Amino acid sequence: MSRTPNFDLPMLFAAQAQKELTHNEALVVIDALLGGCIEGVASDPGTVDAEQGRAWVVGPSPSGIWADRESHIAISTAGGWRFAPPLESMRIYDRADCGMRRFDGSEWLGAEAIADPAGGAVVDAEARTVLTALLAALREFGLVAAT
Repeated sequence: MSRTPNFDLPMLFAAQAQKELTHNEALVVIDALLGGCIEGVASDPGTVDAEQGRAWVVGPSPSGIWADRESHIAISTAGGWRFAPPLESMRIYDRADCGMRRFDGSEWLGAEAIADPAGGAVVDAEARTVLTALLAALREFGLVAAT
């Protein structure tokens, strides 16, 4: 069966029987990826809530049906687990960490924490107030990890 080059979705072919199965399988994966959100990172499918439509990044040393799928996005469906390969520069929101993750081509990276301004020989109260507010906004949107 032919597959799409980016997310490995099944493609229909001429005179294919039961086209709706192939089409529906692709729609389930697309539905999960369009949301741009995962529940977290896990390596064992037995430790996650496999409610239909939820997705996880497969962590290091995966086991069970997730074996050999490290860094893939695992999507729970009525028909079992479906997997989408990550693409370099892909971004996804991690609900467990309340932050964004980016795939660098080999691993998923989370946002780094940045401390609020403190110390220094000269204290500029207005600048610190603005920087603190800016950092709070970035943390709220998951672009910078909480300290």
